[in-house]
Amino acid sequence: MVEGFRVLHERDGAFVIPNPWDVGSARILASMGFEALATTSCGMAYTLGLPEGAVTPDQQMDHYRTLVAATSLPVSADLEKGFGDTPESVAQTIYSVAKTGLAGGSIEDHTGTAEKPIFEDTLAVERITAAVEACRGMKQDFVLTARCEGLLWGWTDLSKVIGRLQAYEKAGADVLFAPGLQDLGAIREVCASLTKPVNVVIEMPFAEFGISDLADAGVKRISIGSGFFRVAYGAMFRAAREVADKGTFTATQTAMKFEAFERMFGGTKWL
Repeated sequence: MVEGFRVLHERDGAFVIPNPWDVGSARILASMGFEALATTSCGMAYTLGLPEGAVTPDQQMDHYRTLVAATSLPVSADLEKGFGDTPESVAQTIYSVAKTGLAGGSIEDHTGTAEKPIFEDTLAVERITAAVEACRGMKQDFVLTARCEGLLWGWTDLSKVIGRLQAYEKAGADVLFAPGLQDLGAIREVCASLTKPVNVVIEMPFAEFGISDLADAGVKRISIGSGFFRVAYGAMFRAAREVADKGTFTATQTAMKFEAFERMFGGTKWL
Protein backbone atom coordinates (compact mmCIF):
# COMPACT_ATOMS: atom_id res chain seq x y z
CA MET A 1 0.00 0.00 0.00
CA VAL A 2 3.03 2.30 0.08
CA GLU A 3 2.64 3.06 -3.62
CA GLY A 4 -1.03 3.95 -3.25
CA PHE A 5 -0.39 6.73 -0.76
CA ARG A 6 0.79 9.21 -3.37
CA VAL A 7 -2.30 8.54 -5.48
CA LEU A 8 -4.52 9.86 -2.68
CA HIS A 9 -2.79 13.23 -3.10
CA GLU A 10 -3.23 13.27 -6.87
CA ARG A 11 -6.95 12.58 -7.22
CA ASP A 12 -9.70 15.19 -7.00
CA GLY A 13 -11.03 16.39 -3.65
CA ALA A 14 -9.68 16.12 -0.13
CA PHE A 15 -9.11 13.05 2.03
CA VAL A 16 -8.89 12.62 5.80
CA ILE A 17 -5.85 10.94 7.33
CA PRO A 18 -6.60 10.23 11.02
CA ASN A 19 -3.90 9.67 13.61
CA PRO A 20 -3.97 6.48 15.71
CA TRP A 21 -1.64 6.03 18.66
CA ASP A 22 -1.61 2.23 19.02
CA VAL A 23 -2.69 -0.96 17.25
CA GLY A 24 -6.23 -0.87 18.60
CA SER A 25 -6.93 2.70 17.49
CA ALA A 26 -5.33 1.97 14.10
CA ARG A 27 -7.59 -1.01 13.50
CA ILE A 28 -10.68 0.89 14.63
CA LEU A 29 -9.93 3.66 12.13
CA ALA A 30 -9.15 1.18 9.36
CA SER A 31 -12.48 -0.56 9.96
CA MET A 32 -14.29 2.74 9.38
CA GLY A 33 -13.12 3.15 5.81
CA PHE A 34 -10.25 5.62 6.09
CA GLU A 35 -7.69 5.12 3.34
CA ALA A 36 -4.47 6.07 5.15
CA LEU A 37 -3.19 6.68 8.66
CA ALA A 38 -0.66 9.01 10.26
CA THR A 39 1.13 8.85 13.58
CA THR A 40 0.77 11.39 16.37
CA SER A 41 4.01 12.14 18.17
CA CYS A 42 2.42 13.55 21.31
CA GLY A 43 -0.27 10.84 21.40
CA MET A 44 2.42 8.19 21.27
CA ALA A 45 4.51 9.97 23.93
CA TYR A 46 1.56 10.39 26.29
CA THR A 47 0.67 6.70 26.10
CA LEU A 48 4.17 6.08 27.48
CA GLY A 49 3.67 8.68 30.20
CA LEU A 50 6.24 11.00 28.60
CA PRO A 51 6.07 14.62 27.41
CA GLU A 52 6.24 15.22 23.69
CA GLY A 53 9.83 15.20 22.50
CA ALA A 54 11.04 12.82 25.21
CA VAL A 55 10.56 9.61 23.20
CA THR A 56 13.81 8.10 21.97
CA PRO A 57 14.46 7.40 18.27
CA ASP A 58 14.45 3.66 18.99
CA GLN A 59 11.04 3.92 20.64
CA GLN A 60 9.72 5.89 17.70
CA MET A 61 11.08 3.38 15.18
CA ASP A 62 9.39 0.54 17.08
CA HIS A 63 6.17 2.55 17.05
CA TYR A 64 6.34 3.06 13.29
CA ARG A 65 6.87 -0.67 12.69
CA THR A 66 3.96 -1.50 14.98
CA LEU A 67 1.52 0.84 13.23
CA VAL A 68 2.63 -0.24 9.75
CA ALA A 69 1.99 -3.88 10.70
CA ALA A 70 -1.36 -3.13 12.38
CA THR A 71 -3.34 -2.67 9.14
CA SER A 72 -2.94 -2.81 5.37
CA LEU A 73 -3.29 1.00 5.09
CA PRO A 74 -0.36 3.29 4.18
CA VAL A 75 1.08 5.10 7.20
CA SER A 76 2.76 8.51 7.26
CA ALA A 77 4.86 9.37 10.31
CA ASP A 78 5.34 12.53 12.29
CA LEU A 79 9.14 12.53 12.19
CA GLU A 80 9.35 15.76 14.22
CA LYS A 81 12.66 17.47 13.34
CA GLY A 82 14.13 14.34 11.78
CA PHE A 83 16.06 13.03 14.81
CA GLY A 84 18.69 15.74 14.42
CA ASP A 85 19.50 19.30 13.40
CA THR A 86 21.76 18.84 10.39
CA PRO A 87 20.70 18.09 6.81
CA GLU A 88 22.78 14.91 7.01
CA SER A 89 20.88 13.65 10.05
CA VAL A 90 17.56 14.35 8.38
CA ALA A 91 18.61 12.40 5.28
CA GLN A 92 19.72 9.47 7.39
CA THR A 93 16.39 9.52 9.20
CA ILE A 94 14.51 9.24 5.90
CA TYR A 95 16.61 6.23 4.90
CA SER A 96 16.07 4.60 8.29
CA VAL A 97 12.34 5.13 8.68
CA ALA A 98 11.61 4.03 5.12
CA LYS A 99 12.84 0.56 6.11
CA THR A 100 9.94 0.27 8.57
CA GLY A 101 7.45 0.27 5.69
CA LEU A 102 6.21 3.81 6.12
CA ALA A 103 4.60 5.39 3.07
CA GLY A 104 5.70 8.89 4.03
CA GLY A 105 6.65 11.25 6.78
CA SER A 106 6.88 14.89 7.80
CA ILE A 107 9.90 16.98 8.72
CA GLU A 108 9.32 20.13 10.75
CA ASP A 109 11.44 23.23 11.29
CA HIS A 110 10.98 23.45 15.07
CA THR A 111 14.38 23.19 16.73
CA GLY A 112 13.06 21.67 19.95
CA THR A 113 14.15 24.63 22.07
CA ALA A 114 12.05 27.54 23.30
CA GLU A 115 14.94 30.03 23.11
CA LYS A 116 15.30 29.72 19.33
CA PRO A 117 12.33 27.61 18.27
CA ILE A 118 12.53 27.77 14.46
CA PHE A 119 15.52 26.90 12.27
CA GLU A 120 16.78 29.89 10.30
CA ASP A 121 15.81 30.08 6.63
CA THR A 122 18.92 28.66 4.97
CA LEU A 123 19.32 25.68 7.30
CA ALA A 124 15.58 24.97 7.23
CA VAL A 125 15.60 24.70 3.44
CA GLU A 126 18.83 22.69 3.42
CA ARG A 127 17.20 20.17 5.75
CA ILE A 128 14.21 19.71 3.45
CA THR A 129 16.49 19.54 0.40
CA ALA A 130 18.46 16.75 2.05
CA ALA A 131 15.23 14.89 2.86
CA VAL A 132 14.06 15.23 -0.74
CA GLU A 133 17.35 13.93 -2.09
CA ALA A 134 17.14 10.96 0.27
CA CYS A 135 13.62 10.18 -0.93
CA ARG A 136 14.67 10.33 -4.56
CA GLY A 137 17.62 8.09 -3.87
CA MET A 138 15.44 5.20 -2.67
CA LYS A 139 13.69 2.55 -4.76
CA GLN A 140 10.47 2.75 -2.73
CA ASP A 141 8.15 5.72 -2.93
CA PHE A 142 8.11 8.00 0.10
CA VAL A 143 5.80 11.02 0.30
CA LEU A 144 7.65 13.84 2.05
CA THR A 145 5.72 16.49 3.95
CA ALA A 146 7.53 19.72 4.91
CA ARG A 147 6.15 21.53 7.94
CA CYS A 148 6.50 25.19 8.89
CA GLU A 149 5.93 25.43 12.64
CA GLY A 150 6.14 29.22 12.90
CA LEU A 151 2.46 29.81 13.75
CA LEU A 152 2.88 27.62 16.83
CA TRP A 153 5.89 29.65 17.97
CA GLY A 154 4.90 33.28 17.74
CA TRP A 155 4.85 34.01 14.02
CA THR A 156 1.93 36.29 13.20
CA ASP A 157 2.82 37.23 9.62
CA LEU A 158 1.11 34.77 7.31
CA SER A 159 3.24 35.91 4.37
CA LYS A 160 6.32 34.73 6.26
CA VAL A 161 4.76 31.30 6.70
CA ILE A 162 3.81 31.18 3.02
CA GLY A 163 7.34 32.20 2.03
CA ARG A 164 8.79 29.35 4.07
CA LEU A 165 6.34 26.85 2.53
CA GLN A 166 7.12 28.11 -0.98
CA ALA A 167 10.82 27.55 -0.30
CA TYR A 168 10.06 23.97 0.80
CA GLU A 169 7.97 23.47 -2.32
CA LYS A 170 10.85 24.68 -4.49
CA ALA A 171 13.16 22.30 -2.63
CA GLY A 172 10.97 19.42 -3.80
CA ALA A 173 8.67 18.57 -0.86
CA ASP A 174 5.59 16.59 -1.92
CA VAL A 175 3.16 18.06 0.64
CA LEU A 176 3.20 21.37 2.54
CA PHE A 177 1.90 21.82 6.07
CA ALA A 178 1.65 24.77 8.49
CA PRO A 179 0.08 23.72 11.81
CA GLY A 180 -1.82 26.50 13.53
CA LEU A 181 -4.01 27.59 10.62
CA GLN A 182 -7.46 27.98 12.15
CA ASP A 183 -9.05 30.59 9.89
CA LEU A 184 -10.60 29.39 6.64
CA GLY A 185 -9.52 32.55 4.86
CA ALA A 186 -5.89 32.01 5.87
CA ILE A 187 -6.10 28.38 4.78
CA ARG A 188 -7.44 29.45 1.40
CA GLU A 189 -4.61 31.98 1.01
CA VAL A 190 -1.97 29.38 1.82
CA CYS A 191 -3.41 26.86 -0.64
CA ALA A 192 -3.65 29.49 -3.40
CA SER A 193 0.02 30.36 -2.89
CA LEU A 194 1.26 26.81 -3.48
CA THR A 195 1.06 24.27 -6.29
CA LYS A 196 1.73 21.14 -4.22
CA PRO A 197 -0.86 19.45 -1.98
CA VAL A 198 -1.52 21.13 1.36
CA ASN A 199 -2.20 19.31 4.64
CA VAL A 200 -4.31 21.00 7.31
CA VAL A 201 -4.62 19.63 10.83
CA ILE A 202 -7.93 20.03 12.62
CA GLU A 203 -7.36 22.04 15.78
CA MET A 204 -9.82 20.42 18.20
CA PRO A 205 -12.10 21.44 19.78
CA PHE A 206 -12.48 24.69 17.84
CA ALA A 207 -12.81 23.54 14.22
CA GLU A 208 -15.89 25.25 12.83
CA PHE A 209 -15.63 23.96 9.27
CA GLY A 210 -16.04 20.58 7.63
CA ILE A 211 -14.34 18.49 4.97
CA SER A 212 -16.21 20.15 2.11
CA ASP A 213 -15.24 23.62 3.36
CA LEU A 214 -11.58 22.66 3.46
CA ALA A 215 -11.73 21.01 0.06
CA ASP A 216 -13.30 24.15 -1.41
CA ALA A 217 -10.45 26.16 0.13
CA GLY A 218 -7.93 24.01 -1.74
CA VAL A 219 -6.87 21.59 1.00
CA LYS A 220 -5.88 18.13 -0.20
CA ARG A 221 -5.16 16.25 3.04
CA ILE A 222 -6.86 16.70 6.43
CA SER A 223 -5.18 15.24 9.51
CA ILE A 224 -6.58 14.99 13.03
CA GLY A 225 -3.27 15.24 14.87
CA SER A 226 -3.65 14.34 18.52
CA GLY A 227 -7.38 15.13 18.41
CA PHE A 228 -8.80 11.61 18.65
CA PHE A 229 -6.23 10.66 21.28
CA ARG A 230 -7.22 13.65 23.42
CA VAL A 231 -10.90 12.86 22.96
CA ALA A 232 -10.32 9.29 24.16
CA TYR A 233 -8.15 10.20 27.14
CA GLY A 234 -10.38 13.14 27.95
CA ALA A 235 -13.37 10.82 28.24
CA MET A 236 -11.43 8.51 30.55
CA PHE A 237 -10.28 11.44 32.67
CA ARG A 238 -13.82 12.80 33.08
CA ALA A 239 -15.17 9.35 33.97
CA ALA A 240 -12.43 8.78 36.54
CA ARG A 241 -12.89 12.29 37.93
CA GLU A 242 -16.59 11.55 38.49
CA VAL A 243 -15.76 8.36 40.37
CA ALA A 244 -13.09 10.05 42.48
CA ASP A 245 -15.08 13.21 43.27
CA LYS A 246 -18.69 12.05 43.33
CA GLY A 247 -18.53 8.32 43.85
CA THR A 248 -20.84 7.75 40.87
CA PHE A 249 -20.39 5.96 37.54
CA THR A 250 -22.73 7.64 35.06
CA ALA A 251 -19.94 8.45 32.59
CA THR A 252 -19.44 4.77 31.89
CA GLN A 253 -22.84 4.69 30.20
CA THR A 254 -21.22 6.05 27.03
CA ALA A 255 -18.66 3.21 26.85
CA MET A 256 -18.50 1.17 23.64
CA LYS A 257 -19.98 -2.29 23.94
CA PHE A 258 -17.81 -5.41 23.91
CA GLU A 259 -19.63 -6.59 20.77
CA ALA A 260 -18.39 -3.55 18.83
CA PHE A 261 -14.79 -4.26 19.73
CA GLU A 262 -15.15 -7.93 18.84
CA ARG A 263 -16.54 -7.05 15.41
CA MET A 264 -13.69 -4.64 14.67
CA PHE A 265 -10.94 -6.90 15.99
CA GLY A 266 -12.26 -10.17 14.51
CA GLY A 267 -13.33 -11.88 17.71
CA THR A 268 -16.37 -14.03 18.41
CA LYS A 269 -16.70 -14.19 22.21
CA TRP A 270 -19.36 -11.48 22.52
CA LEU A 271 -21.12 -11.98 19.19
